[in-house]
Amino acid sequence: MDRDLIIRELGNDAADFIERFTDIHTESTHLLKTLDNFNIEAIDDKGCKAIVNLSKINDIKSISSFFKVTNSKLPVGGIFIGCVETHIQRKYRLLHKFPFLIAQIYFLFDFIFKRVFPKFFMTRWLYYFITAGRNRVISKAEALGKLVFCGFDIVEVAEIKNLTFFVGRKTLRPIPEKHPSFGFFFKMKRVGKNNKIITVYKIRTMHPYAEYLQEYIYEQNKLQDGGKFKDDFRITSWGKFFRKFWIDELPMIVNLLKGEIKLVGVRPLSEHYLSLYTDELKQKRVKAKPGLVPPFYADMPVSLDDIMLSELRYLEAYQLQPLRTDCRYFMKAFNNIVFKKARTN
Repeated sequence: MDRDLIIRELGNDAADFIERFTDIHTESTHLLKTLDNFNIEAIDDKGCKAIVNLSKINDIKSISSFFKVTNSKLPVGGIFIGCVETHIQRKYRLLHKFPFLIAQIYFLFDFIFKRVFPKFFMTRWLYYFITAGRNRVISKAEALGKLVFCGFDIVEVAEIKNLTFFVGRKTLRPIPEKHPSFGFFFKMKRVGKNNKIITVYKIRTMHPYAEYLQEYIYEQNKLQDGGKFKDDFRITSWGKFFRKFWIDELPMIVNLLKGEIKLVGVRPLSEHYLSLYTDELKQKRVKAKPGLVPPFYADMPVSLDDIMLSELRYLEAYQLQPLRTDCRYFMKAFNNIVFKKARTN
């Protein structure tokens, strides 16, 4: 009966996918088709090992709240399975639904109203008044980022019939941060001098909640040349343009004026990315302020090992001759950027 319900709602492939991770015929698995926290709260959490929701999270008014309530009903190691229509899947559906010209116009207005309006205070009320929060445009990065933010590890992600299914395993309680950033300007926690956590300012180039996926992206895709993540779906289309020309880093001038970073220095890193470094380099890194222009642009290293070697050479030289080293690295970086058109992804 439970499998029949899944097949009727989402198809055979979805049923097969769900049954890979939980036995839908046992009392410990709760199968629902709901958009409301109330139905999750009604679950008896004693003996509950898995929750499967057949409704797209696009139609849930407060996704984070829904995920948090789900988290509260599961034991550590409990499974939560859900699905989302990502913004790319939605675009594909809409552009194949109407004739080309009509589809392009419809998609533009759909994106503005159902993606942009919910993100801004001045327009959010109108969106919720008309739609009650239904049929929202959501990126894959935002959906998975919210899942991690609410205390789940990502076990599996699969695309089935133009929907993205996700499996989360509860590992901890939701992250105690009330208002994660999703605006145009973005604040990131980075490791500064003496291991002090500083707030670095940038223009957003990733989808909202993407910062919570760094560990997942690394485990799935590792690093490409230049020390960036491969196939990073968190980056928006305009974000790629901003990164190419360093537009996203302009707000870091605020950090420079506050004295948290200097003009030349190692790049301020997240705690996760820093954990990939050797202990020797981590110890040397925290003795100096990070910088706006990293030695990367002077040496143009390829692999992570090359990046670490480049930073180690810079830091050792900086300890002996701070001003001379920064001037030398700045001029070399300036030459690579301006005349050799050095870029990062």
